[in-house]
Amino acid sequence: MENSLKKINRPTLLSPVRRIVVKVGSSTLTEGVNLSVAKVSRLVEDLSQLKQKGVEVILVTSGAIAAGRGQLTELFQNANGPKFNPSGLCPIIPELQAAAAVGQIHLMNAYKQLFEQFGHLVGMILVTQDDFDHRQRYTHISDTIRTLLRFGVIPIINENDTVAVDEIKVGDNDTISAYVTNLVEADLLVVLSDQAGFYTQDPRKHSSAQLIAIIDQITDDIWSAAGEAGTDKGTGGMRTKLRAAEIVTGSGKMMMIADGSKPMIVSSLLAGESIGTLFLPAERTKPMSARQRWIAYSRPARGVLFVDDGAKSALLKGGKSLLPSGIRKTDGNFKFGDTVSCKDQKKREFARGLVNYNTSEVEQIKGKQTCQLQETIGEFYYDEVIHRDNLVLLN
Repeated sequence: MENSLKKINRPTLLSPVRRIVVKVGSSTLTEGVNLSVAKVSRLVEDLSQLKQKGVEVILVTSGAIAAGRGQLTELFQNANGPKFNPSGLCPIIPELQAAAAVGQIHLMNAYKQLFEQFGHLVGMILVTQDDFDHRQRYTHISDTIRTLLRFGVIPIINENDTVAVDEIKVGDNDTISAYVTNLVEADLLVVLSDQAGFYTQDPRKHSSAQLIAIIDQITDDIWSAAGEAGTDKGTGGMRTKLRAAEIVTGSGKMMMIADGSKPMIVSSLLAGESIGTLFLPAERTKPMSARQRWIAYSRPARGVLFVDDGAKSALLKGGKSLLPSGIRKTDGNFKFGDTVSCKDQKKREFARGLVNYNTSEVEQIKGKQTCQLQETIGEFYYDEVIHRDNLVLLN
C-alpha cells in the first residue's frame, strides 16, 4: 500500500477540483490577542486568486472570539470599570459570547474590506449544530450557499458562538467545515492549521516527528498519533481534524491539512505541490446520497446499538432493516428520530441510522421477536428499530 501511495500524482488528482471549502483557525488569523489584518489579507489574496481561476470557494472561519478578546481588552485596559480576561484561562461563558458578538463584526468587516479590493462580495452565515440536526434547515443552508456561489459571492461561515450552548453547539470549526463540505458536495476540504500537516507525533514535543504526506485510511495508529488539543486560541486540535477527515473521506471526498502561515498555501496545494497532508477518499461501491450524508455525518450519534453477528450480516449483506431481535445492548440516551451508531460485538462501528424507538423502549424490546413487541411495550408502530431506508453503511 505504501508504494501505491507514493505513486499518487497530486497535480493530476487535484486538477479537476472546482469547488473547495477552506477552514482557517484562530491561530492562523491572530497575532497575540488581536486579529492580524496582515494574516487575513494574505489569506484573502490566496482565495481571491483561486476564485479568479474559476474555483468556487467557501470559507469556514474561526477568530470571532479571538478578535473580540482583543477589542475588549483594548477597551478596558485603561478603564476603571469591568475587566475582561484576555488570556482565556478559566473563561466565563457569557464573556466568551460577548467577545464573539464584538469580534464577529470586526472579523467580517476585515473580510469584507479585503475581499472588496479584489472585486469580490462576501456573505455571512452563522450556524449551530441544531441547524445541521434538522433536515429542513440543513437543506435551507445548502440552498443558501449554492445560491451565493451562483451569484459569485464568497460564503463565509462560522459557528454562532453568541447563542451556542452545549445542547446545540458543534464546538469546533473543523467539524463544521466537514459538514459544509458534504452539504455543498465540494471536491476538497482544506484545513489550515498552525502545523505543516499531520505528523507521526506532536512536532512541538518530539523532534523525531515525521510529516505524513498521504493518509488513505484513518487507523487506530493514526488516532494515537493525533494526541490532544491544539493552541490556547482555538478549540480544535488534530483529533478534531481527524474527525473532520473521517466525515469528508467517508463521504468520498478529499481533505488536506497544511500550514496556514505560508503565503499562497491553498493555491500551492491545488497546484499539486508536495506539502501538507492529503487524506484520500474512502472507496465506496456507490456514492452516498445527500440524505445519506446527512444521516451518517451531519448529526452526532446520540447513542449506540450493539448488535449480534447475524444482525450485522443482515444489514451489510442483505440490505435488511435492524430488528429488535438482533440488538444485544444499548448505550447513550436517545429518542425517536435521533441518529444512533450501530456497532458489532467488538465495538466496531459499521452503520448509522435514524432510530424508531427511544432508549427505554429499545432496552425493553432488545433480543425479542417482532411478534413479542405488543406484549412487551403495548401498542407499537414499527416492526424495525431502524428501517433500511434510514440506515447508512459506513466503510
